[in-house]
Amino acid sequence: MRIKWFSLIRVTGLICVLLYHFFQMRYTGGFIGVDIFFTFSGYLITALALDEFSRSNKFRLGDFYYRRIMRILPPLLLMIAFVLPFTLLVGKDYITDLPKQLAAAVGFSTNIFEINTGGTYESRFIPHLFVHTWSLAIEVQFYLVWGFILYLLTKITPNVKKFRIRVFFASAVLAAVSATVMYLRAQSLSEFSPIYFSSIAHIFPFFIGSMLGSIAGIQDLLPAFSNSVAKHWNKAGAVTFMVLNLACLFALAYVLRFDQRKTYMFGFLLASLFAACAILGANILHRKTPNTKEPFIFTYIADISYSVYLFHWPLFVIFSKIYPTWLAALITTILSVLFASVSFYFLEPLIRGKAVSIGEHKITFKHIVAPLGLGLTLAIGLGVYLCLQAPSISSLEKNLLLGGIQQDADQLSTTYVQAAPKPPKKENAQNSVQDDGATIIGDSVTLGSRKYLLDHMKNVDIDAEGNRTMDKAYDVLMNAQNSGRLKRNVVICIGTNSLDDYQQQTEKVIKDLKPGHHLIFITPHDGHADSSYNSYKLAVWERTLPKKYKFITIGDWDKVARAHQNLFAGTDGTHFGGRDDISKLYLDCIKGALTRAEKIPVKK
Repeated sequence: MRIKWFSLIRVTGLICVLLYHFFQMRYTGGFIGVDIFFTFSGYLITALALDEFSRSNKFRLGDFYYRRIMRILPPLLLMIAFVLPFTLLVGKDYITDLPKQLAAAVGFSTNIFEINTGGTYESRFIPHLFVHTWSLAIEVQFYLVWGFILYLLTKITPNVKKFRIRVFFASAVLAAVSATVMYLRAQSLSEFSPIYFSSIAHIFPFFIGSMLGSIAGIQDLLPAFSNSVAKHWNKAGAVTFMVLNLACLFALAYVLRFDQRKTYMFGFLLASLFAACAILGANILHRKTPNTKEPFIFTYIADISYSVYLFHWPLFVIFSKIYPTWLAALITTILSVLFASVSFYFLEPLIRGKAVSIGEHKITFKHIVAPLGLGLTLAIGLGVYLCLQAPSISSLEKNLLLGGIQQDADQLSTTYVQAAPKPPKKENAQNSVQDDGATIIGDSVTLGSRKYLLDHMKNVDIDAEGNRTMDKAYDVLMNAQNSGRLKRNVVICIGTNSLDDYQQQTEKVIKDLKPGHHLIFITPHDGHADSSYNSYKLAVWERTLPKKYKFITIGDWDKVARAHQNLFAGTDGTHFGGRDDISKLYLDCIKGALTRAEKIPVKK
């Protein structure tokens, strides 16, 4: 039995996820689409289990596991086979750790793999191609645990009424425990990916769905629910209730942010509750529209939603390297829908032993054994080749690691020299500035090019660190200033990781810099940023500062980089450590700004 209007739940979840992945800075909370899927899966699995127990007074655990694995695994394997050839279009950095990624994906443990490797969708570097299979991992883990619990409950429960009650309370307890774990762990973390990927902390949406499934199922319904639908609900009320909850989900997808504590304390719980209410509304609407047919477009998108989810992420990671974001999103959507349709309507039924009609011809599995075998052989061969070629660490990460080690060594050497006894100096206003050189404070972009800059500049100190934001740069600046190590020219190469308060933090840097210095801002460049990105907004705002502050100079790296975007081929569009051609442009940008700074007064 297919419940009409459930398609809208799946479509909503898919749209949220796609908007988040394609336009992350505009739809910052679209990751709740996964929680919508989680809630719906928990509901559906529990409702079907209740139907089975109501019919036969049994729950066949082996059959349950078989159905789940046959629904999840074939599309996953097909996705991997389809996607791997596209990796040949980009550099080896895009297949970093590929053997472990593949093992985690097919072993349904990607969430654990990403926790251990520090993976995240919001990585400023190249994300893993199969990071999105973390949700499949948690889903399969839920099926394993919940299926076994349902099986045990059927063994100690004499009738469906008591089974329903026990399922409800078991779901409620497990949902409460999981949500509490997420709430408590969010209190002390600044990096939230570990609890986002956590099986324990992020499994509660499934159990919220299970609670609903025990009350308002598919065929076997709680009598009180059936009576309520008959007496107190009409078509208009059901539509309004469902649409309002779907609207609330889209609102959350617009306002929540991955790096905000409230998302983990309340956001995911609200998303799951709104999703459950939308499912309830769709269920009621189904029963109030017996003669209404659900539009084909809804059922079509719902049918392929799982496969579209599988295909879209790795394709977008690859195509966003080659094309502008909007074009990459368009190509990804077209190919994902095409591949998902072939998978759902053709290959998956054949693999499960069902015949597929194409015109007047009936195709069975035996008709595709040869081409499918050839395709799998080629895919396996390509997979082995790519795994052998895959680096264990990307060139960018390697460059940053080496840069960080060299910087630590340099700072240790500097500390040793400064610790040596020196004759006392008289303090005065003029010697508060160490000398006429430059102090450069940067993020991962600067860290990657640190060695090149030091090799081609004199009398310069560079302090750079990955993921550094303006507030952290301020701390470095104050430390150098208070210890007397700050040179005459202060160069701030920060902004790729800009937060919402970038103006306030930058004004703080300007205000607390002591007199006697030039201040140079190097505008940040993100190859994927459009006008909605904070890094882009910061660059625009920084260009206005010299009119307000006579001691400030701008080195417009963003403008230079955009004029030479072709040189970024083979990079993530932002970082370029180890690439001398781009590093020279970066050097020239900084040196040019320093030259212009010498023609204006220092801060008074």
